Amino acid sequence: MFSGKRLACTQQARPNIWLRDNCQCKSCVHEATKQRLLDTFAIPQDISIKSSSEDSSSIHVEWNDGHTSHYTKEFIQSAAAPFDKRAIVRQGLTNIKLWDSTVSKEDTSIRYEAPGAKNEDYLIRGVLNRIRKYGFCAIRDTPISPEATLDLLRRISFIRETHYGGFYDFTADLASKDTAYTNIALEAHTDTTYFSDPAGLQAFHLLEHSDGTGGESLLVDGYKCADDLLQQDREAYELLSTVNVHAHASGNEGISIQPYKGFPVFEHDAGTGELLRVRWNSSDRAGVEMPIGEVGKWYDAARKFDALLKKKENEYWEQLQPGTVLIFDNWRVLHGRAAFTGKRRICGAYINRDDWISKYKMMAFGQEEVLGKLASG
Repeated sequence: MFSGKRLACTQQARPNIWLRDNCQCKSCVHEATKQRLLDTFAIPQDISIKSSSEDSSSIHVEWNDGHTSHYTKEFIQSAAAPFDKRAIVRQGLTNIKLWDSTVSKEDTSIRYEAPGAKNEDYLIRGVLNRIRKYGFCAIRDTPISPEATLDLLRRISFIRETHYGGFYDFTADLASKDTAYTNIALEAHTDTTYFSDPAGLQAFHLLEHSDGTGGESLLVDGYKCADDLLQQDREAYELLSTVNVHAHASGNEGISIQPYKGFPVFEHDAGTGELLRVRWNSSDRAGVEMPIGEVGKWYDAARKFDALLKKKENEYWEQLQPGTVLIFDNWRVLHGRAAFTGKRRICGAYINRDDWISKYKMMAFGQEEVLGKLASG
């Protein structure tokens, strides 16, 4: 395990500064918050190992600055793992399932359980597991009220505030200047592309639809359509992964929200290369960061992706009913709706990505596992 005065792991030497900086003792890391207490840059630049020993599960190091550190071998090994392995706990990765119009309602839905019920943890765990695997979940038999819906969402995490407010409860009255507040059809899109950090989860609960018809909800798996494009036209996929696109929200008086920079349609994790986020909203699109003489290439690539999104085989339609709360991953699943007549009342909210992934990780891996991987993630 040791090579001279350095720790070696999988044929790679661990810099002494890294090893000393990641000492996990209570004088270096706060026991309750897991925040670093050690002043990293007070560590001597030439820090070295004075002596060391190991047993079957641990490594013990005495440093030349007088400090003694103890590390588990699992901790050291996890830091040496490839990026894709190190990302599993940090990002809350699982085996996702790409889907099309035939996706099973049974696999993507769960029955509501009231707060304090025996199966309360089972409900939230089940909701998040389905969202992580499929990108969405329908919670059926939910009490038909804004209060019950809000309580359900808060059991996942905090409600995200935007210029539209927090928890929303609206009809098609254009109270907020956005086409979502009308009765017209909406093509598949992701929400809040005009934020630097788009909403993580979005939720809808149809509370009422009277004196009319229509309004079926549309879901499309953005990951699946992106994968289809990659297989069919790699050049188009790469262009949509590299050319930045700007967006805006400018309907309300005195507001024009724009991200601090443009972002591509497909965003990937820098460490693993995996697709992380799909941004697609033609209604809110502003400029495309290409020379005007070349921007036609982006439109050609985008047209191919748009065709996949509108392919009937990729469209999952469901007529929501009062009592069904639909929650979906806004970084993956595009949503839309059919035009409708009559009065529809919808409530719901946004939840931040980091907040819901945190909840998922704690339920899927456990606190000890998540906190134990902080230094290696």
